[in-house]
Amino acid sequence: MSSSVTHFEIYAEDPAKLADFYRGLFGWQVDQAPGVEYWQIRTGANEAQGVAGGLTYRPMPGLRCWVHYVSVPSIDEALAQTELLGGVVLRPKTAVPKTAWYAMASDPEGNIFAIWQADPAAFPPPERSL
Repeated sequence: MSSSVTHFEIYAEDPAKLADFYRGLFGWQVDQAPGVEYWQIRTGANEAQGVAGGLTYRPMPGLRCWVHYVSVPSIDEALAQTELLGGVVLRPKTAVPKTAWYAMASDPEGNIFAIWQADPAAFPPPERSL
């Protein structure tokens, strides 16, 4: 299975303010995506010159790092293999509506990474009513 890094994300308590930091520090273009609380980062003048990134609210407490997302053909198989090899699933399979599924995990040494499966039909399951 050949998997490539698709993008990176930076997490914040105040993404709009942190976007200003990265614009000023590196000259990155950081723009909020329409209708969502997600800021897209372009690190180069064009796609060939940079790595795609994003800036958003922290998906889990205490996460203070940049996380790389690795594209896989099956997120369910990748999560099962992560655990089989001694890794830990930190955030279960979650939908990015009409875009992809993702999950966060750590390797046996505690290094955090994310797994990404593109899927235009991804949608969160309906919430159960009480």
